[in-house]
Amino acid sequence: MIALARKTLVYEWRRFVPVVLAVGFSGLMLVVQAALVLGIFGASALYVNASSADLWAGYPGTQSVNFGRAVSADAEMRLRMDPEVVAVEPYQWVDGDWTPERVDAGSVSIYLSGISVGPDAMLFSKLLSPDLRKRLREPGAVIVDSADLESLGVAEGGKAWINGHPVRVVAAIAGLRGLGGVNVLASLDSARVIGGPQAGRGSTYYVARLADPSRAPAVQARLAQSEASFGPLQVWTAQEFAQRSQQYWLLDTGAGMAVLFMALIVCLVGAVITNQSFAAVVAASAREYATLNALGASRGALARVVIEQACLVGGLGMVLAAVASALLLAVAVFYHVPVAMTLTAALGCAALVALMALMSSVMAVRGLIRTDPALLLR
Repeated sequence: MIALARKTLVYEWRRFVPVVLAVGFSGLMLVVQAALVLGIFGASALYVNASSADLWAGYPGTQSVNFGRAVSADAEMRLRMDPEVVAVEPYQWVDGDWTPERVDAGSVSIYLSGISVGPDAMLFSKLLSPDLRKRLREPGAVIVDSADLESLGVAEGGKAWINGHPVRVVAAIAGLRGLGGVNVLASLDSARVIGGPQAGRGSTYYVARLADPSRAPAVQARLAQSEASFGPLQVWTAQEFAQRSQQYWLLDTGAGMAVLFMALIVCLVGAVITNQSFAAVVAASAREYATLNALGASRGALARVVIEQACLVGGLGMVLAAVASALLLAVAVFYHVPVAMTLTAALGCAALVALMALMSSVMAVRGLIRTDPALLLR
């Protein structure tokens, strides 16, 4: 029956083109929706994922990186006291107001990150080269995302003010776009000057590198038993803190629930389109199936033909969806649209498309089996 299913696709390919397109369109919608969800809400953990630190220490109960509160400088000493910690860095977070030189541009709310400018620093190590860190040593030097230059009303090398303090854009790079605000990087000293007296009372976070990164959960558990004399403090592994930030924006905010609802709608629309397209093809071939049944082919064998056709059509549709998705996501990246894709997400989308094609074939078979062949032969 596999040969019959394949030959039917070859000789009556025009009849199956709409089904292949429907499956491909459903797959394209799923992939794009997944890429947008991963890209938009993955940006909430940019600060963690773009850094090489193994542990993050901050104020207890912090839900997301951008909600950090200052912790005592004693927290740095507590981290350094642990025998498995080999390096510690402070991270100063400042909510700022950006004012460009251009009189026609308004102020913009920004997230200013004060980081170490050492060549082997952990914060944003996956985005900043040693040369870029060296540029940040200049007082008032900042780095922004190249896609944010227009919204900030400044060009690379241009000047602006953050909370009334003059700054200069020494570089514009890709990969800094965040969720809910514009990210700006500066040296720790510059950030503390811009943040004012409150920024000098401690840091928002302290990050640590371990001699053995695989020991992060054990060290985190040991540090969780810190004495109260070090002040309020909670320690997370980098993976835990990244997931915590993403989960907050995805599940605990209205925007996240709206995106998840849209993803559900996309799945339902794709399932309906695929089901209707395949049902129409099976209905158009009803007389042929009735003839085969009259000639001795069992209904079970005919059902297998339909399911085999669905598998072949689903495979062709997924190939079409993969090609179209790759092109569309490449265009999105070119225009700085926040998209991301992982192997797990891609395999999940493929599994959903395959399931939709299979369920559509099962529903079509049920309708075919319930029909009296004698009525179709009239």
